[in-house]
Amino acid sequence: MSARRFGAVTAAVAALALGLAGCSTSEADSLSSQWQDGGDKGYVAGDGSSASFPVGDRGEPVEFSGETEFGNTLGSADTLGSVTVVNFWYAGCAPCRIEAPDLVESYNEFEPQGVKFVGVNTRDQAAQAKQFGVEFGIEYESILDNPGGRTAQRAFAGQIPLNAVPTTLILDTEGRVAHTVVGQLAGASQLRTLITETLEEQPVTGNK
Repeated sequence: MSARRFGAVTAAVAALALGLAGCSTSEADSLSSQWQDGGDKGYVAGDGSSASFPVGDRGEPVEFSGETEFGNTLGSADTLGSVTVVNFWYAGCAPCRIEAPDLVESYNEFEPQGVKFVGVNTRDQAAQAKQFGVEFGIEYESILDNPGGRTAQRAFAGQIPLNAVPTTLILDTEGRVAHTVVGQLAGASQLRTLITETLEEQPVTGNK
């Protein structure tokens, strides 16, 4: 097969994969490098794999901030001291839509226990983000971090080589990345396990 024909076949396969996955447009670059150069090259589909970082091996606290779909400022100053779930998403991403009910279920379970949830929307305008929230019953807000800014994404890219949307991070009470799920969540039970493990790191206080 000639190099030209091989290239054409490869492009066709890539286009088909994009139509099926909804979130994949590049397999060469990670989001980390894309964010650093400020481009809008698309997203690499993750496989849902998770990683956990022992307390002593975690990086520095991540400082992030941005404006939400409701015009509020939201960031690490609002979540410090709480275990926090950070989910990177956008409305047109099929895996993001599939996992949305799992995030809602986890929010309903853990928000009363003081766990914070923050969305980071990587592409949409406020109207799209709001519509997504109404459709799936999402009560927490998302930072609009679309191209041209990407300040929240850049903040996390300096700590973890994020290379997929959706990606979900669990931050400990100091704002450090404790767990990552690259790609679609396996289900609410996966997120529940990671949140619970992070909550259990906190010392139990009682009467002395």
